[in-house]
Amino acid sequence: MNVNFSAEDLEFRKEVRDYFETEFPADILDKQNNGIPLTREDIVRWHKNIYQKGWAAANWPTEYGGTGWTPTQKYIFADEQARVNAPVFLTFGVGMVGPVIYTYGSEEQKQRFLPDILEFNTWWCQGYSEPGAGSDLASLKTRADLNGDHYVVNGSKTWNTLGQYADWIFCLVRTNTDVARRQEGISFVLIDMKQPGVTVKPIVLLDGEHEVNEIFFDNVRVPVENLVGEEGKGWTYGKVLLQHERTGAANVARSKYKLRRLRVLAGESIDGGARLADDRIFMRKVAAAETELKALEYTELRTLASISSGKAPGPESSILKIAGTDLIQRIDSLYLEASGYYALPYVREQFDPDFPAEDHVGEGTETINALTYFNNRKHTIFAGSNEIQKNIIAKHVLGL
Repeated sequence: MNVNFSAEDLEFRKEVRDYFETEFPADILDKQNNGIPLTREDIVRWHKNIYQKGWAAANWPTEYGGTGWTPTQKYIFADEQARVNAPVFLTFGVGMVGPVIYTYGSEEQKQRFLPDILEFNTWWCQGYSEPGAGSDLASLKTRADLNGDHYVVNGSKTWNTLGQYADWIFCLVRTNTDVARRQEGISFVLIDMKQPGVTVKPIVLLDGEHEVNEIFFDNVRVPVENLVGEEGKGWTYGKVLLQHERTGAANVARSKYKLRRLRVLAGESIDGGARLADDRIFMRKVAAAETELKALEYTELRTLASISSGKAPGPESSILKIAGTDLIQRIDSLYLEASGYYALPYVREQFDPDFPAEDHVGEGTETINALTYFNNRKHTIFAGSNEIQKNIIAKHVLGL
């Protein structure tokens, strides 16, 4: 594979780097680099900032407002975004429901929803997992019964990320129970979160964050025009969406940033004491993680090349998801090892804006490292657990 950048690509890298250094909101970068959670207003503001630059939808066709970037340019953008530790895109709108709408939706749905998704005027969330249907998503029980020109939705969804902020939710619901296979009779619908009968119940995670929710639907009336594609084909549309999510779950650029920062931290001395960089066993672990990350990066580039030729990401995206999320957790473990006993007294209050967060291994950022470690245990579960991904690879890649 030729990894040399052309003159045009190098110029593009300079443009992206200049943007993050001079046009991206500096206060948001400060929060991000000091472990301070972003508010809803912060998140909306930086998404709109990138939209105004014209860079909000790298993977969309240009006819719907996409950037028209090559796979190399997408790679460069992600790399530069991670270099300054800028926040990652919320994927639910641009990365997930948007592609489903422009691929399978009606012209009316495209005109109604896509512009607001692109500009981040509408905050979307995902309604897939249920209390009894997580990795075994085909066993979902949330029903949508046709009643005149509306579906009446009853049921619940769980592990819904940031639904407390959302305006709309895209859901897989069961519209027919008289089917030969559980994957049949499932439809893809769009639901206004402000509809009567929609209730959001928070789930507070181990790190103290209200990041996910349970969503309850009690006789929620959804217009039939909010059905995407054909009734009963939701399983097909949902799989396409998840393949895009699993490709992004590799988080190669972000892992590169974290490993670069870890090497910097390892080279610093605390109070004139020993450096982690002098610990050969620890540095060997860092080098092993870097080697695996480079292999993963090449795999991701091959997948992007396939997407750029018009193909949807296939079962190979499961490989990216498994390898990428395993590596994220291993890097988190290295940060914990670097933090030592300073990481033990993790308390939620230390995310307070006044909490000192010096950029070195020592008293200051280690609590954040511990909270990140615990939060990121979810990576091998969401977007389809890694155990499920291994089954997909065995069936569709290895032919077992």
